[in-house]
Amino acid sequence: MPARAVVVGASAGGVEALLNVYSMLPGDFNLPVLTVLHVPDERDSQLAQVFAQRLRRPCKQAVDKESIVDGVFYFAGPGYHLSVERDFSLSLSQEDRVHFSRPAIDFLFSSAADAYGDSLVGVLLTGANEDGAAGLATIHRAGGVTVVQDPAQARVATMPRAALKLHRPDHILPLHGIGLLLAGLETRSC
Repeated sequence: MPARAVVVGASAGGVEALLNVYSMLPGDFNLPVLTVLHVPDERDSQLAQVFAQRLRRPCKQAVDKESIVDGVFYFAGPGYHLSVERDFSLSLSQEDRVHFSRPAIDFLFSSAADAYGDSLVGVLLTGANEDGAAGLATIHRAGGVTVVQDPAQARVATMPRAALKLHRPDHILPLHGIGLLLAGLETRSC
Protein backbone atom coordinates (compact mmCIF):
# COMPACT_ATOMS: atom_id res chain seq x y z
CA MET A 1 0.00 0.00 0.00
CA PRO A 2 1.34 3.50 -0.75
CA ALA A 3 2.54 5.55 2.18
CA ARG A 4 0.04 8.06 3.54
CA ALA A 5 2.13 9.56 6.37
CA VAL A 6 5.60 9.65 7.90
CA VAL A 7 6.38 9.78 11.62
CA VAL A 8 9.87 10.63 12.84
CA GLY A 9 11.43 10.56 16.29
CA ALA A 10 14.75 11.96 17.50
CA SER A 11 16.43 13.18 20.65
CA ALA A 12 20.06 14.15 21.33
CA GLY A 13 21.59 15.34 18.05
CA GLY A 14 18.14 15.40 16.48
CA VAL A 15 17.90 18.92 15.07
CA GLU A 16 20.91 18.42 12.82
CA ALA A 17 19.75 14.92 11.81
CA LEU A 18 16.22 16.12 11.00
CA LEU A 19 17.47 19.06 8.95
CA ASN A 20 19.76 16.70 7.05
CA VAL A 21 16.92 14.29 6.19
CA TYR A 22 14.16 16.83 5.57
CA SER A 23 16.32 19.01 3.31
CA MET A 24 16.56 16.08 0.88
CA LEU A 25 12.81 15.94 0.30
CA PRO A 26 11.52 17.43 -2.96
CA GLY A 27 9.62 20.70 -2.83
CA ASP A 28 6.43 18.96 -3.89
CA PHE A 29 6.67 16.25 -1.20
CA ASN A 30 3.03 15.81 -0.30
CA LEU A 31 2.92 13.41 2.64
CA PRO A 32 2.30 14.74 6.14
CA VAL A 33 5.36 14.38 8.36
CA LEU A 34 4.84 14.26 12.13
CA THR A 35 7.92 14.73 14.30
CA VAL A 36 8.69 14.28 17.96
CA LEU A 37 12.01 15.75 19.04
CA HIS A 38 12.61 15.70 22.77
CA VAL A 39 12.43 19.30 23.93
CA PRO A 40 12.54 20.82 27.43
CA ASP A 41 9.14 21.47 29.06
CA GLU A 42 9.93 24.86 30.48
CA ARG A 43 10.16 26.98 27.35
CA ASP A 44 8.35 27.67 24.12
CA SER A 45 9.59 25.71 21.16
CA GLN A 46 10.73 27.50 18.02
CA LEU A 47 11.28 24.23 16.12
CA ALA A 48 8.49 24.74 13.60
CA GLN A 49 9.66 28.28 12.79
CA VAL A 50 13.30 27.24 12.47
CA PHE A 51 12.43 24.34 10.18
CA ALA A 52 10.04 26.46 8.09
CA GLN A 53 12.80 29.02 7.50
CA ARG A 54 15.45 26.42 6.71
CA LEU A 55 13.30 24.13 4.57
CA ARG A 56 10.98 26.71 2.98
CA ARG A 57 7.97 24.45 3.35
CA PRO A 58 4.88 24.40 5.63
CA CYS A 59 5.99 23.56 9.19
CA LYS A 60 3.92 24.08 12.31
CA GLN A 61 3.65 23.10 15.93
CA ALA A 62 0.89 20.51 16.34
CA VAL A 63 -2.47 21.82 17.61
CA ASP A 64 -5.01 19.70 19.47
CA LYS A 65 -7.95 18.46 17.32
CA GLU A 66 -6.39 19.79 14.11
CA SER A 67 -6.92 17.65 11.00
CA ILE A 68 -3.71 16.38 9.41
CA VAL A 69 -3.02 18.06 6.06
CA ASP A 70 -0.87 16.52 3.32
CA GLY A 71 2.49 18.19 2.77
CA VAL A 72 2.66 19.80 6.22
CA PHE A 73 5.46 19.07 8.70
CA TYR A 74 4.06 18.91 12.25
CA PHE A 75 6.24 19.19 15.36
CA ALA A 76 5.24 18.16 18.87
CA GLY A 77 5.38 21.06 21.30
CA PRO A 78 6.97 20.98 24.75
CA GLY A 79 5.12 19.31 27.62
CA TYR A 80 2.51 17.47 25.52
CA HIS A 81 2.36 14.03 23.98
CA LEU A 82 1.37 14.13 20.32
CA SER A 83 -0.86 11.38 18.96
CA VAL A 84 -2.92 10.66 15.86
CA GLU A 85 -6.61 9.86 16.15
CA ARG A 86 -8.39 7.40 13.88
CA ASP A 87 -10.06 10.31 12.06
CA PHE A 88 -6.55 11.56 11.16
CA SER A 89 -6.65 14.50 13.53
CA LEU A 90 -3.99 15.40 16.08
CA SER A 91 -4.39 14.99 19.80
CA LEU A 92 -2.30 16.53 22.58
CA SER A 93 -2.21 15.14 26.11
CA GLN A 94 -0.29 15.47 29.35
CA GLU A 95 -0.29 11.82 30.33
CA ASP A 96 2.69 10.43 32.23
CA ARG A 97 6.12 10.74 30.70
CA VAL A 98 7.43 7.81 28.68
CA HIS A 99 11.16 7.18 29.05
CA PHE A 100 11.30 10.48 30.98
CA SER A 101 9.95 12.33 27.94
CA ARG A 102 6.84 14.33 27.13
CA PRO A 103 6.45 14.52 24.20
CA ALA A 104 7.35 10.86 23.73
CA ILE A 105 8.13 9.23 20.41
CA ASP A 106 6.43 5.98 21.45
CA PHE A 107 3.14 7.87 21.95
CA LEU A 108 3.19 9.26 18.42
CA PHE A 109 4.42 6.07 16.74
CA SER A 110 1.88 3.77 18.42
CA SER A 111 -1.11 6.02 17.78
CA ALA A 112 -0.10 6.65 14.17
CA ALA A 113 0.29 2.89 13.60
CA ASP A 114 -3.25 2.43 14.91
CA ALA A 115 -4.60 5.13 12.57
CA TYR A 116 -2.58 4.50 9.40
CA GLY A 117 -1.75 0.78 9.65
CA ASP A 118 0.32 -0.44 6.71
CA SER A 119 0.39 2.96 5.01
CA LEU A 120 2.69 4.47 7.66
CA VAL A 121 6.46 4.97 7.54
CA GLY A 122 8.24 5.29 10.90
CA VAL A 123 11.77 6.67 11.24
CA LEU A 124 13.85 6.60 14.41
CA LEU A 125 17.00 8.74 14.55
CA THR A 126 19.73 9.62 17.03
CA GLY A 127 18.93 9.82 20.73
CA ALA A 128 20.07 9.08 24.26
CA ASN A 129 17.24 6.92 25.63
CA GLU A 130 15.02 4.05 24.50
CA ASP A 131 12.01 6.14 23.46
CA GLY A 132 10.69 5.16 20.05
CA ALA A 133 11.87 1.54 20.05
CA ALA A 134 8.53 0.07 21.22
CA GLY A 135 6.56 2.44 18.98
CA LEU A 136 8.62 1.46 15.95
CA ALA A 137 7.94 -2.22 16.70
CA THR A 138 4.22 -1.34 16.82
CA ILE A 139 4.46 0.24 13.37
CA HIS A 140 6.16 -2.94 12.14
CA ARG A 141 3.40 -5.16 13.59
CA ALA A 142 0.77 -2.95 11.89
CA GLY A 143 2.45 -3.58 8.54
CA GLY A 144 4.11 -0.17 8.19
CA VAL A 145 7.64 0.47 6.98
CA THR A 146 10.28 0.94 9.69
CA VAL A 147 13.55 2.82 9.31
CA VAL A 148 16.34 3.16 11.86
CA GLN A 149 19.35 5.42 11.56
CA ASP A 150 22.52 3.36 11.38
CA PRO A 151 23.79 3.45 14.99
CA ALA A 152 27.36 3.80 13.74
CA GLN A 153 26.34 7.06 12.05
CA ALA A 154 24.15 8.47 14.87
CA ARG A 155 25.46 11.24 17.09
CA VAL A 156 24.04 9.26 20.05
CA ALA A 157 23.35 5.61 19.23
CA THR A 158 21.22 4.60 22.24
CA MET A 159 17.81 5.03 20.54
CA PRO A 160 18.73 3.29 17.28
CA ARG A 161 20.32 0.41 19.21
CA ALA A 162 17.24 0.04 21.43
CA ALA A 163 15.07 -0.24 18.31
CA LEU A 164 17.35 -2.89 16.81
CA LYS A 165 17.06 -4.96 20.00
CA LEU A 166 13.26 -5.11 19.65
CA HIS A 167 12.84 -5.91 15.96
CA ARG A 168 14.57 -6.02 12.60
CA PRO A 169 13.55 -2.82 10.78
CA ASP A 170 12.93 -2.73 7.05
CA HIS A 171 15.85 -0.32 6.62
CA ILE A 172 18.97 0.60 8.62
CA LEU A 173 20.44 3.62 6.87
CA PRO A 174 22.64 6.68 7.32
CA LEU A 175 20.85 10.05 7.19
CA HIS A 176 21.51 10.48 3.47
CA GLY A 177 19.93 7.09 2.75
CA ILE A 178 16.90 7.93 4.90
CA GLY A 179 16.43 11.18 2.98
CA LEU A 180 16.59 9.35 -0.35
CA LEU A 181 14.16 6.68 0.84
CA LEU A 182 11.61 9.26 2.00
CA ALA A 183 12.06 11.36 -1.14
CA GLY A 184 11.04 8.35 -3.22
CA LEU A 185 7.97 7.39 -1.19
CA GLU A 186 5.40 9.14 -3.34
CA THR A 187 6.58 7.41 -6.51
CA ARG A 188 6.21 3.84 -5.22
CA SER A 189 4.32 1.69 -2.76
CA CYS A 190 5.79 0.89 0.65
